[in-house]
This record gives sequence, C-alpha cells and structure tokens, in this order.
Amino acid sequence: MPEGRLAENVAYFGRALRAAGLRVGPGDVLDAVSALDVAGLAAREDAYWALHAVFVRRREDHEVFDQAFRLFWRRRAATEKLLALLSPAAPGRPDAGRRTLRRVEEAMFAGIGRPREEEAPRLEVEARLSASSEDVLRTRDFAQMSAQEMREARRRIAALRLPDDAAQTRRFHPAPRGPRFDLRATARASLAAGGEMLAPRFKAPRRRPPPIVALVDISGSMADYSRAILHFLHAVSRTRRVHVFLFGTRLTNVTRALRRRDPDAALEAVAGAASDWAGGTRIGASLHAFNKLWSRRVLGQSPVVLLITDGLERDPDAALEAEIDRLHRSCRRLVWLNPLLRYAGFEPKARGIRALLPHVDEFRPVHDLSSLEALVTALSAPADRRARLRNGR
Repeated sequence: MPEGRLAENVAYFGRALRAAGLRVGPGDVLDAVSALDVAGLAAREDAYWALHAVFVRRREDHEVFDQAFRLFWRRRAATEKLLALLSPAAPGRPDAGRRTLRRVEEAMFAGIGRPREEEAPRLEVEARLSASSEDVLRTRDFAQMSAQEMREARRRIAALRLPDDAAQTRRFHPAPRGPRFDLRATARASLAAGGEMLAPRFKAPRRRPPPIVALVDISGSMADYSRAILHFLHAVSRTRRVHVFLFGTRLTNVTRALRRRDPDAALEAVAGAASDWAGGTRIGASLHAFNKLWSRRVLGQSPVVLLITDGLERDPDAALEAEIDRLHRSCRRLVWLNPLLRYAGFEPKARGIRALLPHVDEFRPVHDLSSLEALVTALSAPADRRARLRNGR
C-alpha cells in the first residue's frame, strides 16, 4: 500500500461514484489503488485514465466519472501534479465554465465515507409533508433530479400502465356468438360425433391494442431525458408491442435489446448498441433511413408513433419536411414529445421545429413524471387529425 492518504482518498472516490450510479465494488477500489501505483502520479492525465480504466464500464458512465474526477481530484496548484492525492479530501466547487450533474455533487459531498454516529432508533411520521413531496417529485425536471430522486422516478415510471385501448383488427378468432359462421371449425367439431351432428361455430374480429413505435433522440441536447424515456418505454413494453429506434447522427434499432426483463440490463444493452450516444443530431437523415428500411415492417398495423426530440436539427432542409410528412401519413397517430415545452415562453423559431410541427397530431412536453402521466392518459383518447394540438393542451 502506498504511503500517505492515497488509499483512503481512492476509497472515498469509489464510494462517491457508486452513490452517483456507477457499478463500483471493493475490488474495483483495490484495483484502482494498484493502477495508480503502477501509472504513477507525475501527470494528471495518467491518473485520470488509470482510474477511468477501472471504474468506467458503460458509455453513459463516462460523463459522471469525468465530472466526479474534476470535483474530487481538483487542481490545487498551477502544476500538473496531483497534489490532492496526498491530502485529505475536501469539498470544492467545480470550474465555473462547466455544468456539473447534481447527483455527482450530492454523492461527492454528502458525507460518504464518514463514520455515522450511533443514534437510538426513532420513528417519526410527518404526514403533512407527504403530499407536498409527491407533487415536487412529479414536477421536478429529469435533468435536475438527484440520484435518489431519479431512483424513485424510475420506480414510478415502472408502475405506469397504458390504458386498454384495443382496436378491431382484420383478423378473426373463435367466439361463442360472433358475427361470422366458421365453417371450418364447425366441420372439425362434427368429426367427434361421426359427422352426424353439427354444432355451429362462430368467429369474431380480434381486438388488440395498437403497437407503439418510438423514435428517440439521443443527441447531446437530449442526454438528460433519453434515459428516463427509455425506462418508460421498457415499462410499456411489458403490456404492449413496442418498437424502439434511437437516432443521433444515425438510426439504430434497439427493440430486441430493450426486451430484457431487467431494466438496468436492458438499458445497458441499448447503450452498447448505439455508437452515437450524446453526439450530433440529424433528424432528416434518420427519418429517411426509418422510412426506407423499417416503415413497411413496423408500420403495417397502424401503430402510434412517438417522436421524442427537441427538433434542433443540425442541417434542416426540405428533405426533413418530406420525411416527416411520409411518416405522418403511414401511422395511426403521430405524437411529438419535446422537452423544450417545459419553458413557458417557448416559441417554434428553429427551422427544424417549424418543419416538423405541421405534420404531427399532438405536441407535448416530456421532462418530468407529470408529463409522462399525461402522455399515458392522452394515448387512450381517439386521434383527431383535424385538430392538431400546437401548444400541448
């Protein structure tokens, strides 16, 4: 074990990463201490990548690790050496020019690693604050949630259920008193009596809820909301046929990856399948790829299409409007979910937003739990393409 307080600081840092959402165990802390002993402390970059190689296993963990490293192993001198490694960990503010995730700050400076004082067990019930805390969590923006609040939000998202809005299909199934006489089933049933007795059989149209096709923007501007939306789609997929496509600079089909029973394993597989996570946005090219390669496969049963994006297209042109119009005419209902609607003074000034807006049936916000609950309620209402909702009401 190296001299000084290196091991103690690395252990504190590992517990903070675990509280912030990374999968870090005691073995990882020991590996991190050994990695720093091998890499040396001569340069900040060496220490950064040595710890990064040990603690970061998923693509989405990189941002959390990067911001936690800046907060914890902050520079205390003008040199590149990590002098903070040999001194006790002290909380500090990050550089003013960069935004820090709230859950990283909470995990870093919430007293993790300090011995807890033994207290006598007490049972306190504060019922008057229960309703208030419930309302605060329902209306808190996903981007502003702490790690504990995000865990509670995921639990509530997993409990959401779409209403029973089954629609009549063109296929038939056996029914005791259906509108159609089933000659084949009647003849098959008569064989039990040697063909001497005919018991009439009937069939009726099959009713199934319409499938859902979700096109989720995973660009950098949507990074704070895409994971919560994917948790919602995972919960919905347990009772409804759901096809999920991610797009940033390219289109990726993650329907099969999202079918895993465990939500964390499903989102880990989804993150591994998308190579353009938190990158740029090319909505027009992604819609063109969907219409060309997937529309005939997943839009054949008149599904409800959810377009989740902020509409900030990198290179808007006439092709974007043509592709969204084709998508609109191919589905039962096109609902656009935009987190920018959380702002009271939102106006569709961007060219991409103006191109998309005339071709959607509903325009809704998606930034907190209440907006997802409103979406679940709205999906049970019949679509009215003549009355296009511009303002999400």
